Amino acid sequence: MTVQGKTYQLHEPFYVFATQNPIELEGTYPLPEAQLDRFMFHIIIEHPPYDEELEVARTTTAIQNPQLNRPITGEDLIAFQRLVRKVPVSEPVLRHALDLVRASRAKNNPDAKDFVKKWVAFGASVRAAQYLILGGKARALTSGRYHVSFDDIRALAHPVLRHRIITNFHAQSEGVTTDQIVDRLLEVVPLPRSGM
Repeated sequence: MTVQGKTYQLHEPFYVFATQNPIELEGTYPLPEAQLDRFMFHIIIEHPPYDEELEVARTTTAIQNPQLNRPITGEDLIAFQRLVRKVPVSEPVLRHALDLVRASRAKNNPDAKDFVKKWVAFGASVRAAQYLILGGKARALTSGRYHVSFDDIRALAHPVLRHRIITNFHAQSEGVTTDQIVDRLLEVVPLPRSGM
């Protein structure tokens, strides 16, 4: 990482987590699309249920003496990353991930659906397909499976695509969100006939 011309060595694993508060935007600027594209997921976190929020209020306003234990090491995380990349993906599942991504693009796409032509300024890049597949591999493992399914890809469509599809003026003026566009993509991009 380089800050003000000085480079700092960051040891693996290195991750960037960013938060976006819709209220406190003064003095900040939205990230350019090319930088947003580097984030694997855009996850929306709503307020917790009442009981959880009550527990947060209770525990954070009392004297605490937390005991922190490190359940895994950085080396463990690197090993997990390697394991995820070893999970096999069938050709139909790979193609489905790419079909979803390509369907989000109107430019130079003669097969673009009317709603994409109407509402999308820029569709998702190939990085979206990479992250759908990598995320699908991790989801499969955490579900106890050793292969990626169509359901894995489709379950990750919103967090992977919502920040990569850039809407145009028509969508914004009609109140159409990227999540609604992803919903439509999931409706119109068919699963391959072979099924999984």
